[in-house]
Amino acid sequence: MFDLYDEFRKLIAELDKNQIDYALCGGLAMAVYDHARATIDIDLLILSEAVETVIAIARDLGYTIRGLDMSFANGAIEIRRVSKIHPSTGHVLSLDLLLVTPEIRGVWDSRVEAEWEGGELSVVSRDGLIALKKLRGSGRDIDDIAALQEDIGDA
Repeated sequence: MFDLYDEFRKLIAELDKNQIDYALCGGLAMAVYDHARATIDIDLLILSEAVETVIAIARDLGYTIRGLDMSFANGAIEIRRVSKIHPSTGHVLSLDLLLVTPEIRGVWDSRVEAEWEGGELSVVSRDGLIALKKLRGSGRDIDDIAALQEDIGDA
């Protein structure tokens, strides 16, 4: 089984080394906002012009399986997926790269820096995370939105 934290740490180190802008989103971003939950993938928001570079970096980290391109919310969400298989367990870890489209440019522009491992981690803002989850609208997303909005009410 993969150590998600270790996989994430290695990926972010390579993105930082290569000066690639990104913003963490999805389940791992929920943990940044104190709502840790089980997740089985890594979700990053990236500029579309960086996608091939990020895929090459991921390939060097073992993400050699290229998934089909995905589109949600009438093209507002464009995802490029790469995955890797654990050599002994056969478990799959996916890296979902959400491309910055005109519809979610505001989410990208509102990203924030969070303290992480003695440095900084780029993450979508709380409002940006809510906006992304509203576009997808799964049951998990609806629960996440409620938790994030509750925090806003407590502030």
